[in-house]
Amino acid sequence: MARKPNYKFERMERDRQKAAKKAARLEAKREKSDLKKAETEGLVPEGEDISGQPGETPGQPEDSDDSNS
Repeated sequence: MARKPNYKFERMERDRQKAAKKAARLEAKREKSDLKKAETEGLVPEGEDISGQPGETPGQPEDSDDSNS
């Protein structure tokens, strides 16, 4: 038996998903803008990767538990 459509709920779910996607895009855009501003002001050296984990030094390999010796 086919289910009864719930148009209002489906519409609300689509709108909620659109809003979440829009917010994520806006946040990414703000972060990119802030990084660019910081680079132009000289707060962050150009080319430095700050996308790593907090406290992680860029360019250094992580320690792994794989010991093949």
